[in-house]
Amino acid sequence: MRLFLWWLRRAVSAVATLAGVSILVFLALRAMPGGFAETILGPFASAEQQRELAERYGLDDSAFVQYWRWLQAAIGGDFGTSMISREPVASELGARLPVTGQLAVMAVLTALFIGVPLGVLTALRARPDGGGALGRLVSGLGVSLPEFVLGSIVVFVFSRYALGLSVGGYVPFADDPAGNLTAMILPAAVLSVFAISATARTTRDAVLNVLVEPYVTAAVARGESPAFIIRHHILRNAATPVVVLLSTITAYLLGGAIIVEYLFNLPGIGSYVVQAVGRRDYAVVQAGVLLAATVFIALNVIADLVVGLIDPRLGVTAEGRSM
Repeated sequence: MRLFLWWLRRAVSAVATLAGVSILVFLALRAMPGGFAETILGPFASAEQQRELAERYGLDDSAFVQYWRWLQAAIGGDFGTSMISREPVASELGARLPVTGQLAVMAVLTALFIGVPLGVLTALRARPDGGGALGRLVSGLGVSLPEFVLGSIVVFVFSRYALGLSVGGYVPFADDPAGNLTAMILPAAVLSVFAISATARTTRDAVLNVLVEPYVTAAVARGESPAFIIRHHILRNAATPVVVLLSTITAYLLGGAIIVEYLFNLPGIGSYVVQAVGRRDYAVVQAGVLLAATVFIALNVIADLVVGLIDPRLGVTAEGRSM
């Protein structure tokens, strides 16, 4: 019963959040200077031309009528038609989702397989006198280095010199797996720098907190091997903040992918939505933001479930708070 109520509470919270996001993005787009008619027709279009275009796309209705019409269609799975390409928004986003999804997955996996071991190693080698300053410095630089700076440097270097990896020239994985990976390695590497640094730093702090626990001292006193202690006592108990961080980072990477997609000329959702904002293509922006919010909520739910599996005590606590 507790689990059912927890799921019900999360479902209601997710629906309320998505409803709030849809209202905010709808109002924000309409509040931006220069509507769709002014953007498409230009500043010298007559009022008659602007009115005819607004009538054609239903933009002359009240904001409430426009929102309600879009919301009803979105609930039924119809996110409208792009006012620029005249193609269904759902199919346009679906065609670009594999690009952004692959980019984010590659970056998260890179952070997981590099950041976690690096954080554990840094914590185990930390000294009471403040050792490990180099690791903290590198981690701080990685977190503070903007993607557009690092990405611009990478694009310049690999465009100027033949280093074996291509910049741009994206091809779908199904058509050419080798060519796809060659084109995606550099963007994923640039996008993963922040994720690696944040994961390493969080893992280091979590491991350091676990190392001072009495059960670790008892394991050492029993003569258990360091590898056994790390595997059975440290990693599991330090995993909770890392899992929560990775779920948040994944959502962040979907936003950071916008810059990387632009720099490396990738046909992903981020670059598509940004172009739609400039063109005031309302249906595309609304669907893109709603998709991002849905992914963020889903990742948080998955993180809660994983944390509950890692440490059942936290799962019981979460269920009790949902009562």
